[in-house]
Amino acid sequence: MKHFLLMLVIASSTIISAQPNSNSDIKNGSVSGRVIDADLNQPLPYVNIVIKDMAKKIITGGISSDDGTFKIENIPEGKIIVSIQFVGFKTIDRTVTIGKGNYKLELGDIKLEEESMGLDEVTIVADVSTIQQKVDRKVITIGKDLQTAGATASEIMNNLPSVSVDQQTGTLSLRGNENVRVMVDGKLSNIPADQLLKQIPSSSIKSIELITNPSAKYNPEGMSGIINIILHKNTKIGFNGNINFGLAYDIEPKFNSSIDANYRNGKLNFYGSYSNSVTKNVNYGQIDRIDQAIEQNFDILNNNKSHLFKVGVDYYLNDKNTISVFTNQNLFNGWSNVYSSIAYLTNPSLDESQYTRGDNENDSQQYNVNYKHDFNEEGHSIEFEADYNTYSGLTDTGNTFYSSQRPNFLEQTDTDRTNTTLNLDYTNPLSESTKLEFGLQARLFDTSLFYQSDARETNQNGDYIPTTTRFDYVRDIYSAYATYGTKKEKWSYQLGLRAETVNVDSDAFKKDLASNEALTIPFENNYFELYPSAFFTYTTSEKNSYQLSYSRRIDRPGIGQVNPLPEWNTPLISQFGNQELRPQFTNSMEVNYTRQLEKGSITGGVFYRIIEDEIQQAILIDRTDVNRLIMTNLNFDNTTAYGVELSSSYRPTKWWSINASFDLYSQSQKSLAESFDDNQNILLNTVEVDNLAWSARVFNNFKVSKSLSFSAFGMYRGKNQNIQFEMNDMLMVNLGMRYTFMEDRANFSLSYNDIFDTMFAEFDSERPYAQHGQFNWESQQISARLSYRFGGGNYSAKSRKQRDSDVQEGGGMF
Repeated sequence: MKHFLLMLVIASSTIISAQPNSNSDIKNGSVSGRVIDADLNQPLPYVNIVIKDMAKKIITGGISSDDGTFKIENIPEGKIIVSIQFVGFKTIDRTVTIGKGNYKLELGDIKLEEESMGLDEVTIVADVSTIQQKVDRKVITIGKDLQTAGATASEIMNNLPSVSVDQQTGTLSLRGNENVRVMVDGKLSNIPADQLLKQIPSSSIKSIELITNPSAKYNPEGMSGIINIILHKNTKIGFNGNINFGLAYDIEPKFNSSIDANYRNGKLNFYGSYSNSVTKNVNYGQIDRIDQAIEQNFDILNNNKSHLFKVGVDYYLNDKNTISVFTNQNLFNGWSNVYSSIAYLTNPSLDESQYTRGDNENDSQQYNVNYKHDFNEEGHSIEFEADYNTYSGLTDTGNTFYSSQRPNFLEQTDTDRTNTTLNLDYTNPLSESTKLEFGLQARLFDTSLFYQSDARETNQNGDYIPTTTRFDYVRDIYSAYATYGTKKEKWSYQLGLRAETVNVDSDAFKKDLASNEALTIPFENNYFELYPSAFFTYTTSEKNSYQLSYSRRIDRPGIGQVNPLPEWNTPLISQFGNQELRPQFTNSMEVNYTRQLEKGSITGGVFYRIIEDEIQQAILIDRTDVNRLIMTNLNFDNTTAYGVELSSSYRPTKWWSINASFDLYSQSQKSLAESFDDNQNILLNTVEVDNLAWSARVFNNFKVSKSLSFSAFGMYRGKNQNIQFEMNDMLMVNLGMRYTFMEDRANFSLSYNDIFDTMFAEFDSERPYAQHGQFNWESQQISARLSYRFGGGNYSAKSRKQRDSDVQEGGGMF
């Protein structure tokens, strides 16, 4: 429910204090109307209707009902201001007069437009999360119920429709596909997504956008789409901010905290933030090779510490021109202990074990300058942004073997990466119903990795040579886009086209064991591509709307997929990248239907994807040791994927609300997997897997009082299959509570996840060996969080485009 707390405050304090001394003084004036979404032409429930006098003192107020209508009564005669306020939309103020012959004012339909800048808003958190289907995205507004569901962004992702997080690796997937881009306030980051999500407190999140079919305005990376995390913005005058503390525990403790503050006076706005995450994480599991009678056991402990800082200033030259400068600094260090053992059940004399100690340090730095000019016409603007982002990381790994002929060895990988992004965007609202946008962008990406190991290999002369490899990767992208959108009665559409030219140049340097000389392996891939997009919306009535969309996208291979250096090693498995891996392309189509109910809404949709040059994992047998596997990536033939999604928000009573979703998807996958025949000869097989998987989620929120609420969440994920494993089903049930105090400035939340201890990964495989395995993590976790808000007052802060580049941007945390 939008702004329920604000309306309680209005109802219990400001209305009382502003009422006349006697009922006889009230002329029984009233104001009524209906609030609708200007884009979707659908009613907007729970919108704030605030009545003020000409001195802007609040007289009374109310909220719109489920069908968007409102009626505010008992308004004294005279001139008043009717203010229509809703988070994420532009505020509308209308000056009207209550008086003789005009005591019952009917304002008719009031159309609210989305606030694309996202900062001119009242920072109020709704009690209950809502799901809204837009033309090109699904928007989940994060209420206090979902904040209770998890301490960080990573933990609440599993509560969202069509989204899942691998609890071992932190890998995010959308519609069953890991080729998804993660943004914060419309910006990509150099920080690894799993690390980033664990650093964002859930209380800092305003909404999460699932952009499964992005328009041409967005960079086309990410086969399954974009997940955009929108943070709350600090928009208050003077000195104010927020502070959060979180603690979680299962086997090991996990702590995170954050503080953000700003000071605004006159033309200058200074802002800054700091957050940290100090966690220990335990994983353990077992993989059994059934036919070979081999058991592998793993015990993993990670200890990670990260610190993020942001400092910036907005300078308001005048009403039309604004300059903003900020920097982000991220520091990370951590270590991992991995103990793996191998038991040969038929010959224990061959048993061996490995201890791996990994130490990792990295830091990233971002420097951003932004200039925006607003023309006289509202919404008519031009904006230039320059961003420079660096990343530097060092990983040291020590491998110790017990009861094994393999020698101990050390590994070191040094990573240096730079990202430079230049954006120029122009927006022109040609009329009230038509808008034109176009822009230019340059993205310059440069990575250098240096790997060395004292694991010695033997050349043909019997000399021992240390392993030393360097990998340089440069990718420059120059692009231009244009979008045109218009509305005609019940129809609206938006057409877009993005053009890109890409230059890829990479070199791998390594020593040739035969000649002991340096060997250079170059690779180039230059290409030009067009990415069209189209969106159509048809609104048959206030309660029914249909959306049809199409977009073409690309999934460029990541550094880990093209890096020929070893990513990780165990006694039985190694993983390497493929330097010659090509990008895969996706043509995606969607149809969605939204039905507004009396007490909620329901959205259903289907999607279909055609995937060209699909990237999939290949499992090969190491020719130097047939008991070892090599995992890499290759391009395969075209394939398809399709799915069905249902999501709904419903409020049976004033104290009970439900968010539920169901999704089903199917995708064919092709790969290469080697195996042995009866004579132990190696066979190369093309494997094709048809994966059909489904999941269901339901989130219940129970409001006991103004200050106290409880939540219950359940998720079931059916079996699904990939190239290597068939994953068994998963079940999780979480409970939570939230208590608000100190006049809504402070709140305390407590959650207990996986109360039945049923969340673990169990799998089977037939390729290249018959295997069965299971991995567990700290799923049965208790979390507590304390938040406090200080300061007051509102102002219009620096406007920022909700668009992506290679770095993140925005107020609050980042």
